[in-house]
Formats: sequence, C-alpha cells, structure tokens
Amino acid sequence: MAKAPVLTPRADDFPRWYQDLINKAELADNGPVRGTMVIRPYGYSLWERTQQEVDARIKEAGASNAYFPLLIPQSYLTKEAEHVEGFAPELAVVTHGGGKELEEPVVVRPTSETIVNEYFAKWVQSYRDLPLLINQWANVVRWELRPRVFLRTTEFLWQEGHTAHATYEDARDYAARIHRDVYADFMENVLAMDVLPGRKTVRERFAGAINTLTLEGMMGDGKALQLATSHELGQNFAKAFDTKYLSKDGRQEYVWQTSWGSTTRMIGALVMMHGDDDGLRVPPRLAPIQAVVVAVKGDDAVSAKVREIGDRLKAAGIRVQVDDRTDTPFGRRAVDWELKGVPVRIDLGPRDLENGTAVLVRRIAGGKEPVAIDALSELLPRVLEEDQALLLAQSRERRTGRTVEVTSIEEAVEAAATGWALIPWSVLGPDGEARLAEQGVSVRCLVAADGSVPDTEDQPGNVAVVARAY
Repeated sequence: MAKAPVLTPRADDFPRWYQDLINKAELADNGPVRGTMVIRPYGYSLWERTQQEVDARIKEAGASNAYFPLLIPQSYLTKEAEHVEGFAPELAVVTHGGGKELEEPVVVRPTSETIVNEYFAKWVQSYRDLPLLINQWANVVRWELRPRVFLRTTEFLWQEGHTAHATYEDARDYAARIHRDVYADFMENVLAMDVLPGRKTVRERFAGAINTLTLEGMMGDGKALQLATSHELGQNFAKAFDTKYLSKDGRQEYVWQTSWGSTTRMIGALVMMHGDDDGLRVPPRLAPIQAVVVAVKGDDAVSAKVREIGDRLKAAGIRVQVDDRTDTPFGRRAVDWELKGVPVRIDLGPRDLENGTAVLVRRIAGGKEPVAIDALSELLPRVLEEDQALLLAQSRERRTGRTVEVTSIEEAVEAAATGWALIPWSVLGPDGEARLAEQGVSVRCLVAADGSVPDTEDQPGNVAVVARAY
C-alpha cells in the first residue's frame, strides 16, 4: 500500500497544499480572533531575516526608524477624503476604554499616513528640514473578510516608510529609489524571486496617492501576488494636515510626500513561489539556517563530530544548526528539515565517520552525495550560491513560460486561468479593466513597451499585465 504524502500535492489542491505546508513546517497557526495569526518561531525567524535585509537597504537609502502610536483619532482619517473612503470598510474602531465611552473613537492603525502627517506638520519648518525620511516597523489591522495566513490577515507585521520633500521631482525619484533599490533588490537578490516592477492603474493605486509603484510575483499556480508598493502621495496629505515649509525664496510651500511598505505577505510568497510537494525551499541568502548537521544514530563519536562540523561551518560564516536528537528517528527528522526547506543537510553516521565523509543533501537542486568532511567548509559557500541562483532562474522561467501576449479581453481572461496575459493598455483601458474585474481578473500593473516602469498611465505603448491574484 502506497504511503500517504506528507503534504497535499500542489497539482491536486494548491490552497490545501499551502495550508498544509504552513502547518507542518511550523510557520504559523491561526489566532483566536478570525483573521489573526500566531507566527511560530521558525516562521518568525524568516521574518527576522527579512527585517534585517530590508532594514539595511532602507537605511542605505537614508531613512531612519521611528515609531508612531497604534491608536489614531478617528478625526485624523477624515481629513483626506479619498484615504478615508479607501480604508473605511477595513477599519477597526475602539469606542470604549477604561470602562467608559470615549469622547472620540480611535482607529486601530490601518496605515500611518494621517498620524505621521500630524507630526510632520510640527517637525517641518523650513527647507533645511527636508527631505524628512522616516520608516517604522509595526503591526497594522485591516478587517479582512477572506483571511489566509500570511497573505491576507486582519493583523499583520510590516514596515512603512513616510517621507516629505521640497519638490515633486525629489519625492517622485525617492519613491522610485525605494521601489528599485530596497524592494526589487531584496526580492531578486535575497528572496530569489523574479518580480515584475510596474505602475498601478488609477483603479488599483493606493487610496490618497497620485501614483503607486508595485512589484508583482507569479506564484506556483500562475496567480499574481502584490509583494511591495511605493506611493507618490503628491500634496494630498500635506494640504489636509497643513504640512508646509519655508522655501529658500521665503515662501510657504506644501511638501511633497511618499509612503511605501512591505509586509509578512512576503513569507507567504516565499512558500508559494519556491515551495514544492516536499515542503519549503528557502533561498540560502535568506535562510536563518543555511545548513543543518544531522547525527544519523546515537553514537558518542558521531555526536562529537557533528558538533565539530557545526563549529567549523559557523566559523566559515555559515548559519548552521546541529541536530543530534538521536532519540527521534532519523527519517522523521529528515522529513522535518525537508519541510522547513533548509538549503543543505549534512548527514553523518558511524560508517561515514570511519570513511572521513558525510552525506551532503541539497534541498533546492536535489540529490545527495558523499563529501569529505574536511572539504565542507570550502564547498558549502559555493553550493549555497549555486542554489540561490537556481531558485531565481526557476522563478523567472515560470513567469516567462506562463505569460502570453493577447489582443482581446476574452483572450486575457482565458490566459489568466493558468498564468498572466499582456495586453496593450490602449486596447484595454479603464472600461476593459472594469470588465475584467467582473470576472475576477485584475490589471496587476502597467509596464512600458520596453518593460520598464512607465512615467504616466497614458504613456504611448503601455502594456497591461493581467492576472488572477491573491
């Protein structure tokens, strides 16, 4: 009788496979309030590594971290009409505190443009105070009707950047810099994700923005996922909150602003883009554990050698964990590490020790081979880089292989059943976009004819990227 698979096969039921993997790789659990999640230690270690990499890039771009309150006066949100309209259905509102009804209800932070501007208006006095570049790592609450762990949850973790600039051009260029040098660089070079940079349509852009830049990724089932966004806010919030500065010419001017964010959704993307029927495959540059050294059997000499190998690899700059839990069957431990997607497993048993070798098991490229123990410290960095490149190549191959050019709305809908479609924006337009939405298909972004990010929505030659999305 065939042994039941550990995970539901992706081809049988992709959403069930995703949920199985989240559970069995011990990434997260459902929280007690519908739509919330408990991020388990291994899942949180992936987020910590994400934070480290993204935070370093944000600081390289000149922004500094700060923190703003979780609770925001409801009146703040009403100051920018488009913003409050966009977020109204998702708001969680506190009406009572300390056993009494509050004089003014407060909103649990859905995003921080309003409260940030309340303070930017105090902090910015002259052109010398600009640009003001702030980021915060925080949680937000958006009441989610169709929750899915990591992808859409009522509460999630993120970073949100907020900036104020003296000119439109400076704000525009900074939003593009974050889009390119922080988000795209991190996703391609650390997450090993082939992502498509583009410009959101008016229908899809952030509430209160004049432009939204996005990065879209194709998941293993051909659907799209928005991974990070960078917004030009123009002067909408500056005018609502009277955020002005004294220019060099001695005039009072409104600032120009940006906001930008990425979330724990990237962990869900990691699962859906790189995972296979055996579990996660974590890119080596992200992996909190790049290599696990496993004692196959309970043997004092083996256990001692496993710890020695772990120390050597750690000294070589590899993030390593030693697994000498020989009271747990080896097969079960091997499956657990496979589920967690640790890039490299090094198995050592008594016979291997006699031969001076260990078995190198590669999670991403697949396969296993005996390797001299003394060669591991030199070999592993190369193996890890090879596997990092392989994940990116596979991601890119999936997107290019499942993206087709079409010339009609009907063809776009058909193509979106299995992948992405490219259709001239001049053919589709806002009316065609609305027709697509009626069938559960959206314009993920617009790209220029040469594949770059267009300067305007109506730029000649723009192409709409069309897909079903999470």
